[in-house]
Amino acid sequence: HPEEGVILVNGKRVGRDVDMPEDIGAIIEAPGFLPNYSGYKNLRFLANIRRKIGKEEILNVLKTVGLDPEVASMWENIARHAAALGIAQAIMEDPEILILDEPMNELDNAGVQDIRALLLELKAQGKTILLASHNHEDIAALCDTVHEMDGGVLE
Repeated sequence: HPEEGVILVNGKRVGRDVDMPEDIGAIIEAPGFLPNYSGYKNLRFLANIRRKIGKEEILNVLKTVGLDPEVASMWENIARHAAALGIAQAIMEDPEILILDEPMNELDNAGVQDIRALLLELKAQGKTILLASHNHEDIAALCDTVHEMDGGVLE
Protein backbone atom coordinates (compact mmCIF):
# COMPACT_ATOMS: atom_id res chain seq x y z
CA HIS A 1 0.00 0.00 0.00
CA PRO A 2 1.25 3.52 -0.70
CA GLU A 3 2.80 5.26 2.26
CA GLU A 4 1.88 8.70 0.95
CA GLY A 5 0.18 10.46 -1.94
CA VAL A 6 -2.83 9.57 -4.05
CA ILE A 7 -3.41 8.26 -7.53
CA LEU A 8 -5.95 10.17 -9.60
CA VAL A 9 -7.17 8.87 -12.96
CA ASN A 10 -9.58 11.14 -14.80
CA GLY A 11 -10.30 12.96 -11.56
CA LYS A 12 -11.16 9.81 -9.61
CA ARG A 13 -9.07 8.65 -6.68
CA VAL A 14 -7.97 5.04 -7.03
CA GLY A 15 -8.77 3.06 -3.90
CA ARG A 16 -11.50 5.45 -2.82
CA ASP A 17 -13.66 6.49 -5.80
CA VAL A 18 -12.77 3.48 -7.96
CA ASP A 19 -10.97 0.21 -7.28
CA MET A 20 -9.53 0.05 -10.79
CA PRO A 21 -10.00 2.65 -13.52
CA GLU A 22 -11.91 1.38 -16.54
CA ASP A 23 -9.73 2.72 -19.34
CA ILE A 24 -6.43 0.98 -18.59
CA GLY A 25 -4.59 -1.72 -20.51
CA ALA A 26 -1.79 -3.50 -18.70
CA ILE A 27 0.83 -6.14 -19.27
CA ILE A 28 2.84 -7.77 -16.55
CA GLU A 29 6.40 -8.96 -17.10
CA ALA A 30 5.33 -12.57 -17.58
CA PRO A 31 1.73 -12.63 -18.77
CA GLY A 32 -0.20 -15.79 -18.04
CA PHE A 33 -2.33 -17.23 -20.79
CA LEU A 34 -4.33 -20.42 -20.88
CA PRO A 35 -1.87 -22.88 -22.42
CA ASN A 36 -4.53 -25.08 -24.00
CA TYR A 37 -6.14 -22.12 -25.80
CA SER A 38 -4.91 -20.59 -29.04
CA GLY A 39 -3.76 -16.97 -29.09
CA TYR A 40 -7.07 -15.88 -30.58
CA LYS A 41 -9.08 -17.88 -28.04
CA ASN A 42 -7.07 -16.39 -25.16
CA LEU A 43 -7.86 -12.87 -26.35
CA ARG A 44 -11.50 -13.75 -27.03
CA PHE A 45 -11.81 -15.18 -23.50
CA LEU A 46 -10.39 -11.95 -22.01
CA ALA A 47 -12.50 -9.74 -24.29
CA ASN A 48 -15.65 -11.52 -23.14
CA ILE A 49 -15.11 -10.26 -19.59
CA ARG A 50 -16.07 -6.67 -20.44
CA ARG A 51 -17.72 -7.29 -23.81
CA LYS A 52 -16.33 -4.10 -25.36
CA ILE A 53 -14.85 -5.72 -28.47
CA GLY A 54 -15.58 -8.63 -30.76
CA LYS A 55 -13.94 -10.94 -33.26
CA GLU A 56 -12.98 -8.23 -35.77
CA GLU A 57 -11.16 -6.12 -33.18
CA ILE A 58 -9.32 -9.18 -31.85
CA LEU A 59 -8.17 -10.17 -35.34
CA ASN A 60 -7.06 -6.58 -36.02
CA VAL A 61 -5.05 -6.33 -32.80
CA LEU A 62 -3.29 -9.61 -33.60
CA LYS A 63 -2.23 -8.10 -36.93
CA THR A 64 -1.20 -4.87 -35.19
CA VAL A 65 1.35 -6.68 -33.01
CA GLY A 66 2.65 -8.70 -35.95
CA LEU A 67 0.84 -11.97 -35.29
CA ASP A 68 -0.95 -13.72 -38.12
CA PRO A 69 -4.56 -14.29 -36.97
CA GLU A 70 -4.82 -17.50 -39.00
CA VAL A 71 -1.72 -18.92 -37.34
CA ALA A 72 -2.71 -17.53 -33.93
CA SER A 73 -5.92 -19.55 -34.04
CA MET A 74 -3.94 -22.79 -34.37
CA TRP A 75 -1.02 -22.34 -31.93
CA GLU A 76 -0.19 -25.26 -29.80
CA ASN A 77 2.49 -23.41 -27.84
CA ILE A 78 1.43 -20.04 -26.42
CA ALA A 79 4.76 -19.49 -24.63
CA ARG A 80 6.59 -18.74 -27.89
CA HIS A 81 4.16 -15.90 -28.64
CA ALA A 82 3.34 -14.69 -25.11
CA ALA A 83 5.16 -11.33 -25.32
CA ALA A 84 3.38 -10.15 -28.47
CA LEU A 85 0.10 -11.65 -27.28
CA GLY A 86 0.47 -9.79 -23.98
CA ILE A 87 0.84 -6.51 -25.83
CA ALA A 88 -2.20 -7.37 -27.96
CA GLN A 89 -4.19 -8.03 -24.80
CA ALA A 90 -3.13 -4.71 -23.28
CA ILE A 91 -4.15 -2.62 -26.31
CA MET A 92 -7.12 -4.60 -27.66
CA GLU A 93 -9.81 -2.45 -26.02
CA ASP A 94 -8.09 0.80 -27.11
CA PRO A 95 -7.39 2.11 -23.59
CA GLU A 96 -6.26 5.67 -22.92
CA ILE A 97 -3.68 4.51 -20.36
CA LEU A 98 -1.21 1.65 -20.80
CA ILE A 99 0.83 0.20 -17.95
CA LEU A 100 3.56 -1.98 -19.41
CA ASP A 101 6.04 -3.99 -17.36
CA GLU A 102 8.99 -5.10 -19.50
CA PRO A 103 6.84 -5.41 -22.65
CA MET A 104 9.72 -6.31 -24.98
CA ASN A 105 10.99 -9.27 -22.97
CA GLU A 106 11.25 -12.41 -25.08
CA LEU A 107 10.85 -10.55 -28.40
CA ASP A 108 13.45 -10.89 -31.14
CA ASN A 109 15.09 -7.75 -32.58
CA ALA A 110 12.48 -7.34 -35.31
CA GLY A 111 9.69 -7.75 -32.75
CA VAL A 112 11.27 -5.13 -30.48
CA GLN A 113 11.46 -2.65 -33.37
CA ASP A 114 7.84 -3.35 -34.32
CA ILE A 115 6.57 -2.87 -30.76
CA ARG A 116 8.64 0.30 -30.27
CA ALA A 117 7.06 1.70 -33.45
CA LEU A 118 3.60 0.69 -32.20
CA LEU A 119 4.17 2.36 -28.82
CA LEU A 120 5.40 5.54 -30.50
CA GLU A 121 2.27 5.52 -32.66
CA LEU A 122 0.06 5.08 -29.58
CA LYS A 123 1.95 7.89 -27.86
CA ALA A 124 1.36 10.14 -30.91
CA GLN A 125 -2.37 9.35 -30.58
CA GLY A 126 -2.28 10.84 -27.08
CA LYS A 127 -2.19 7.63 -25.06
CA THR A 128 -0.52 7.78 -21.66
CA ILE A 129 2.05 5.00 -21.37
CA LEU A 130 3.76 4.00 -18.14
CA LEU A 131 6.70 1.78 -19.02
CA ALA A 132 8.78 -0.23 -16.57
CA SER A 133 11.99 -1.37 -18.21
CA HIS A 134 15.62 -2.17 -17.51
CA ASN A 135 16.45 -1.66 -21.19
CA HIS A 136 18.11 1.73 -21.67
CA GLU A 137 17.46 1.66 -25.43
CA ASP A 138 13.71 1.25 -24.87
CA ILE A 139 13.74 4.05 -22.31
CA ALA A 140 15.68 6.42 -24.60
CA ALA A 141 13.48 5.67 -27.61
CA LEU A 142 10.08 5.75 -25.90
CA CYS A 143 10.06 7.88 -22.76
CA ASP A 144 9.49 11.60 -22.28
CA THR A 145 9.97 11.48 -18.51
CA VAL A 146 12.12 8.95 -16.67
CA HIS A 147 12.06 8.05 -12.98
CA GLU A 148 14.35 5.45 -11.50
CA MET A 149 13.51 3.08 -8.68
CA ASP A 150 15.95 1.25 -6.49
CA GLY A 151 14.76 -1.26 -3.92
CA GLY A 152 11.18 -0.07 -4.36
CA VAL A 153 12.12 3.53 -3.66
CA LEU A 154 11.63 6.24 -6.24
CA GLU A 155 14.91 8.15 -6.66
